[in-house]
Amino acid sequence: MGSAETITVPLNPSTKPPIGTPTIQGRIRDLSRRVRPGLILAMVFSRTLRASDPLPAPRYSLLDPVPRQVMRPLSTDRPDQTESAYSVDAGHVQFEFEVAKATIGTVSADGDRSGRELVVGGVNAKVGLTPRTDLQWVYDGQVISWKRSEATGRLEQRSGAGDVQTRLKVNLWGNDGGPTALALMPYVKWPLSASHVRNGHAEGGLIMPVAVELAPGWSLGGQTQIDWVHYDPAGHGFEWGNTVTLGRDITERWAGFIELAARIAPESGLPWQGQVDLGFTWEARPGLQLDFGCYFGVTRSAPDYVPFLGLTWRY
Repeated sequence: MGSAETITVPLNPSTKPPIGTPTIQGRIRDLSRRVRPGLILAMVFSRTLRASDPLPAPRYSLLDPVPRQVMRPLSTDRPDQTESAYSVDAGHVQFEFEVAKATIGTVSADGDRSGRELVVGGVNAKVGLTPRTDLQWVYDGQVISWKRSEATGRLEQRSGAGDVQTRLKVNLWGNDGGPTALALMPYVKWPLSASHVRNGHAEGGLIMPVAVELAPGWSLGGQTQIDWVHYDPAGHGFEWGNTVTLGRDITERWAGFIELAARIAPESGLPWQGQVDLGFTWEARPGLQLDFGCYFGVTRSAPDYVPFLGLTWRY
């Protein structure tokens, strides 16, 4: 038997493989050269997406106010009868003053139209709680009224402090942009002691204002309102009101509106009330606005004229 041939296997790992056989390192280098352009494009694309994504809105609050440079444009609940669908910016306050408002030709249940009323010093004080809500305290102001006495047939003057309400406005959408906006605003009237100008009973209701952006410089608003009010001696009953208002920017500082308002009060014994309202606003500077105008009665049950003058200041 011949001797077996011995095969020697090199154990040195540094021994080079035969020519033409690729190493593992070479394969990795070749693969990296092929995928490197794709990786670079992917990184650039991902950074572009992140840069274009809208940043989440900061959660401002009463104690963390919205910076003044990013506050929304001034929006008020006056001077028209349609409330604003937009809330006050979080952490800021807004005062809407009823400098003076006169009601000429108030109508009583027996149809007498000789009544008069003057309101001075009313205010709606608002504070922004969150990006979508504000809290409001409404004081009617000092009220002076003239009503015909059943005994003498003459106008008798009565005066006193008006009622106080607390309202909470919750914007459902559109507060920070969009073609429409909607809000809910429940309110409660405090049961202050009865006087010549207060009935002394708790009342309340729900106001639902909506806003629509039209062509540049034009706006449309409306609202539905349900009130739970007290009648003497029948007790509490419901009233319904609806409005629609058309606004127009006249110049950079001047704006105007025309409005239709209707109200139904079944328990009062009066037919529905209709009014056509006209008013103007002048922005003296950012956050300071003057308004004036008049509501005109178009039905026999509505007051003849309601001229008004107001001022709004936001801080």
